[in-house]
Amino acid sequence: MFLDHFFYLQRNDRRAIVVILIVVVIALMIVSFIGGRNRKSLAVVDSLRQSEYYSQRNGRNTYYDKYGGSVSQQKLRLAPFDPNTADSTQLLHLGLAPWQVRSIYHYRAKGGIFRKPSDFARLYGLTKKQYRALEPYIHISDDYAPASSLYSTKENGSSENSQLKDTVHYSYPVKLHNGQQISLNTSDTSSFQKIPGIGSGYAKAIVNYRNRLGGFYSVKQIEEIGGVPPVAEKFLKVLPSEVHKLKINQLTINQLRRHPYINFYQARAIFDFRRLHGPIKNLRQLANDRDFPPAEIARLEPYIDYGM
Repeated sequence: MFLDHFFYLQRNDRRAIVVILIVVVIALMIVSFIGGRNRKSLAVVDSLRQSEYYSQRNGRNTYYDKYGGSVSQQKLRLAPFDPNTADSTQLLHLGLAPWQVRSIYHYRAKGGIFRKPSDFARLYGLTKKQYRALEPYIHISDDYAPASSLYSTKENGSSENSQLKDTVHYSYPVKLHNGQQISLNTSDTSSFQKIPGIGSGYAKAIVNYRNRLGGFYSVKQIEEIGGVPPVAEKFLKVLPSEVHKLKINQLTINQLRRHPYINFYQARAIFDFRRLHGPIKNLRQLANDRDFPPAEIARLEPYIDYGM
């Protein structure tokens, strides 16, 4: 009967009914799919909850493996294991709870190492009884021992020990003594690390700033690098002739502003002065510009080349 009336309806009405039916079918399929996933999620959560505890049954402990199956204490597989390499199956058969196994995996993933059996006793939730039962089976590989143990002192006198001393001796740069100086404009990072108080970080900062400046004309300029110890100045020397100068009458605005002593407004002022008045012959010609106070002109002067 429905089909007979259906074909007597107007075309628009028939289309509306078909669309409604399609929407209803799709909605039912979505509800069915979501409901199935929720039931599966609840089943997984329930399985995990069951695997997170052990109970007392018939006067003996009953543990649960990662699949929810029980493993009685009489069936535990106590065998030698290395807590740094043992997998989850082996750890579970030792009587550890799944959450304890996850703690071990998390500890190892963060770079933690069990260096001696007593380190395993710090495992969260491990009882004294469990640790005493497992202690005889904990065997940690020598691969996880400190590397310094390779050079331990031997009864007959060790050449390895002296080898370690030589290695340590050459691992750190020899520091400069009072009265010794190095060139601030030509030394590399290794040379700068010989200065007391200067490490690799400050050495790189000095070289990078020197490259941006075009060289130092005064030792005092390293004070512009934040954090460099003032005591380092007495170990440095400079030659003004080693400074690379800027051709102020040829460089563009972007090229000028790359210098640490020239900002965008100063670069634009230089460019505009050249455009209106011709080549610059002396920086004091810019003294009337508020962006060039006397102090700025004085510190920039050693870096200027007025040639064309």
